Amino acid sequence: MKPKILIDAISLLSPLTGIGRYTYEISERLRRLDNDHEYLYYYGYTSHKLILSRVETKNSAETYLLGKARRILAKNPFVKKISRKIITVLSRITAPEVNLYWQPNFIPSPGIRTQNTIISVHDFSFLHHPQWHPKELVEHFAMNFIKGILRADRIITGSEYTKKEIVGILGYDPARIDVIYHGVNHEIFRTLDPAEQKTSAPLPERYILAVGSIEPRKNLTSLLRAYSILPLDIKKRYKLVLAGPQGWNNKEIRQMIEKDMDHIVLLGYLSDQDLCVAYNLASIFIYPSFYEGFGIPPLEAMACGTPVIASNTSSIPEVCGNCALYIDPKNYEELSDKIEFLLKKDELRQILRLKGQERARLFSWEKSAFEHLQAFNKILRT
Repeated sequence: MKPKILIDAISLLSPLTGIGRYTYEISERLRRLDNDHEYLYYYGYTSHKLILSRVETKNSAETYLLGKARRILAKNPFVKKISRKIITVLSRITAPEVNLYWQPNFIPSPGIRTQNTIISVHDFSFLHHPQWHPKELVEHFAMNFIKGILRADRIITGSEYTKKEIVGILGYDPARIDVIYHGVNHEIFRTLDPAEQKTSAPLPERYILAVGSIEPRKNLTSLLRAYSILPLDIKKRYKLVLAGPQGWNNKEIRQMIEKDMDHIVLLGYLSDQDLCVAYNLASIFIYPSFYEGFGIPPLEAMACGTPVIASNTSSIPEVCGNCALYIDPKNYEELSDKIEFLLKKDELRQILRLKGQERARLFSWEKSAFEHLQAFNKILRT
């Protein structure tokens, strides 16, 4: 009988952002890569099916209804708290005992019956910057994160930066931490021929692009301030395009956008195909985030041949290497200067395009999945 590996896949029930993207890409490739284990997926119940609720697919009634229910629950913190308890009880009753349980999203469910547990810790933003997260989520982490760490046999994290934080903050044994970089789906995120650059998204002729949830952590206020002080002739030639899900606590951001609707385009969540086109056609990609445990969008932009300006903080330089222009995310005037400078330097943009594409090729979900399997086997073979 094959050893059973259970993957917590609850994050797949919503449109994919960072953790959902990570969970799906690794899970999908593990299925292709590994025939030695039986894979199960946990959605509040256990299934052999890897399902996916993306805005652009809605590929089954089950997927659609589960995702819709999760989004409804997420709007009510009290109901969400109760639902977690119900799911824990149900999992104790219905979930089979497994050899290994992998939680890609920080906190393992206490209801899973497992011989071994691996968790992925992406960052400590909930600890360093609780104001960036809903109060209910911060309280949930405060009550359960350390308990989850104590139950983990190993930890996976996406950068050396976060590994140092795990050791420094938690005192966790560094020998039990695996640094495994995230990847890029190179089948989707690539340079496109002109005939392939078709999209339903209302993209301007020329634009500067930013991708991420519309929320405080992504530092869109600095980007909007930087864009607002660009010379008017540049703003007329290059609109600012923002792509990403609605996020939360974004009243100030939306007010700033509404003041300059002539030059700013708010697209919302894009399908992978539309996002690839948006990267390809952008003159510059901006990633001004205050803090990241990895940061996938800059690599996707690089894979599509887009020059990148990114923050010089946390793990971002570790990921982007010497293939981006860096800015202090707190200094919007510096960001504005770098945008204007790069837009005027055709040769530098071309250099960053080529270096970025080379950098992005170092990161693949296939390689990342293989290293996850190696981490799993460190436990299963002991």
